[in-house]
Amino acid sequence: MKAAVFHELGNPLAIETVATPQAGPGELVLKVHYCGICGSDLHATHPGAFVVPDGTILGHEFAGEIVESAAPGWKVGEMVTALPNNACADCRAAGLGSCKDELGILCPRNTLTGFHPSAQGAYAEYIKVSAREALRLPSAVKSREGATAEPLAVGLHAVTKGKVGMGDRVLVLGGGPIGLAVTVFAKLAGARDVILSEYAAARREAAGAMGATAVIDPAKEEIGPAFLAKAGAAPDIIFDCVGAPGTIQACVDLSRPFGRMVVVGVCMIEDKLLPMSAIFKELNMQFVLGYGRPDWRLVLDLLDSDRVDPRPMITDEISLEQLPASFEALRKPSTQIKVLVRPNG
Repeated sequence: MKAAVFHELGNPLAIETVATPQAGPGELVLKVHYCGICGSDLHATHPGAFVVPDGTILGHEFAGEIVESAAPGWKVGEMVTALPNNACADCRAAGLGSCKDELGILCPRNTLTGFHPSAQGAYAEYIKVSAREALRLPSAVKSREGATAEPLAVGLHAVTKGKVGMGDRVLVLGGGPIGLAVTVFAKLAGARDVILSEYAAARREAAGAMGATAVIDPAKEEIGPAFLAKAGAAPDIIFDCVGAPGTIQACVDLSRPFGRMVVVGVCMIEDKLLPMSAIFKELNMQFVLGYGRPDWRLVLDLLDSDRVDPRPMITDEISLEQLPASFEALRKPSTQIKVLVRPNG
């Protein structure tokens, strides 16, 4: 099969012919219909704290069709997506059935799909997944939308951990796919104001289509005064969906006393924070990583009932051959938000 393979920093992904995966016991092989390019993939192929090994096939936001099943109850032809978690099997081996601490993505022995050659991703024509992590797409959810379940689940998990509730005033920093996912779920959770700050005009426009009550262009307005003018008060909760040095401190500075912050964006280098500025406001700071299986189930249910529509954030569809150039272009995006790869044409 054809796949886009990472080899070393500074070089684009290489389109190569590699072995087609085969299903072992409890596994499925999917023909990949769509796979999203994630910011984590860009981070993992850029100098920093974590770089994927040579030979890795990235891609963990995917949906496709079962073409081989070695798992009872799963049939060829079914449309599925799958969590990229590959937690260790120690608890299952002890007869517990699942992780005794419900760690999921936080399992210290987890090897995430698309981040190591031992768990190759979906920048390829076919991918092998564990049936334990697979979820069937509801009949109304097509594979194009099904491939967005992963970034949507990140946003849902962040909103849940941030305890967004009825009447909250919410500020979202960053209008990429995760910021947009936070926006849609914060509005569904009952926030009275969901205001997104983003430099790119295309992302501000998508925010409005996905539930933002207002947007801020930080190139033209100071975020704090602009939020106050639009919401009538300082934010109750701020989501950092940028993940750049200085953003956490900016959230502290923008917060009201007793405010809440949720750090969703992944900063891959050391950052600075003045703790006293947070202490003097008695802020609550929540860091989040990924999601759990219940988040994915709810996302699929909301997609199925048409209460969540990811289409405004899908800006580009590309072939596998176009992936290397499109991948590098996303390091400095312009109009792109969520780019979907169609490995099989």
